[in-house]
Amino acid sequence: MDGQRHDLGAAFAWLARALMKAEEPVLRAHEVEMWDYAVLTALREGPAPTQSELAVAAGRDKTRLIPILDRLEARGLLRRTPDPADRRNRVVALTAGGRELVESCRAGIREVEAELLAGLDAAERATFVAVLDRLADAVREQ
Repeated sequence: MDGQRHDLGAAFAWLARALMKAEEPVLRAHEVEMWDYAVLTALREGPAPTQSELAVAAGRDKTRLIPILDRLEARGLLRRTPDPADRRNRVVALTAGGRELVESCRAGIREVEAELLAGLDAAERATFVAVLDRLADAVREQ
């Protein structure tokens, strides 16, 4: 049976492509790009002490992060303020509008995920999501 299963990398790649394609209309409806959403989501848990730390949390190179931050700040979705401890740094935080947008996007994305997982029974869905979350957390912490 082992010869019959997909390699994990290939399976995750197919799934990731299908999810990103399904999420695009949700993000487009909110006028955000995928990387915009990644940055906003990274800020969902609280302000980033520095733009460098935000780049790591969002998985985006620091030099590519700046235009994203500029765009999101211009829309009033986040704010960058000088760090009182080190004025060379900028603390990045969501605004109320940014938080609202993230939650609205997230709700739409959860609907997309539910459609994708509809072919699994409730126990399979719960197990899949729990295991995937645990694996993602383990990889993220490395």
